[in-house]
Amino acid sequence: MAFVTVVNGFASAIGCNQLGIVVDVAHGTLELVKRAAATTTKPLILSHTALSDRPNPWTRLITSEHARVIASVRGVIGIWPVTQVQNVSAYGESIARMVDVVGVDHVGLGTDQLGLTGPSAMPSYAEVPQLAAALSTRFKPDEINRLLGGNYRRVFETCIV
Repeated sequence: MAFVTVVNGFASAIGCNQLGIVVDVAHGTLELVKRAAATTTKPLILSHTALSDRPNPWTRLITSEHARVIASVRGVIGIWPVTQVQNVSAYGESIARMVDVVGVDHVGLGTDQLGLTGPSAMPSYAEVPQLAAALSTRFKPDEINRLLGGNYRRVFETCIV
């Protein structure tokens, strides 16, 4: 299985789909994501982001509209534990905010945590049990399983077939 990030150009989603490549549009603009969603036959992922009402053009933050495009193709949006989030509990709230926008089947942990330029609400994956506990105040066990990896697994299994 291959994994590709679409940046400026448009890697053909259909070609990637035929090769079993998981397409990550994390660095793509809303327009690029719309084009990828219009042509893909498989779910897309947006591996690291957070929700914002007014993201700057250079950030990884996205709007609700952007998130809904990923959800419309059965994709997953990974929520980043960015510096605006102070602790694991607040990180859980960021995940819940995205679930409110796109549903529990389209949200997961953000990748690229070692790429953060500042402090993280969850500095290591050793803190996933604390995150699961924070999520348990709002979500059922099967939903937490989807948020902490099950949704990504569904996408990967769909893409490699």
